[in-house]
Amino acid sequence: MTLFETINNDIKNAMLARESGKLETLRSIKAAFLIAKTESSNSELTPEKELSIIQKLYKQRKESAKIYIDNNRKELADKELFEAEVIEQYLPKPPTDDEIIKILNEIIVQVGAKSPAEIGKIMGVATKRFAGSVDGKVLSEKVRQLLAGK
Repeated sequence: MTLFETINNDIKNAMLARESGKLETLRSIKAAFLIAKTESSNSELTPEKELSIIQKLYKQRKESAKIYIDNNRKELADKELFEAEVIEQYLPKPPTDDEIIKILNEIIVQVGAKSPAEIGKIMGVATKRFAGSVDGKVLSEKVRQLLAGK
């Protein structure tokens, strides 16, 4: 079952359970999927594209919540954080720090990087390998730490 189909089923379940907040969030996800479908030349969404849409929506909610908190708008921040929690259920589980470091060390050896100047080579492979389960900023920081130690 694709993520799009899962979202559709969860929309039905939220309607039956009368969960209006969750329903609104799921409908916004579905709308983003439908927009992406109509924008591209082929009418199918790949799992990678679905995942990138979910990640984008999650990141937007977190950033909005931070802005609302900074401006003392707790009620709006709470709504954004609730939506982020709903969206987070559809994201892959992130690996632990130890797993990230282990895989990054393997990539460093594979690429043959020796200095921080070669971070681009590592990040290209790492972002594909972690495909949405780890934020790019986190990866970049860990790569810099590992290369600084060499």
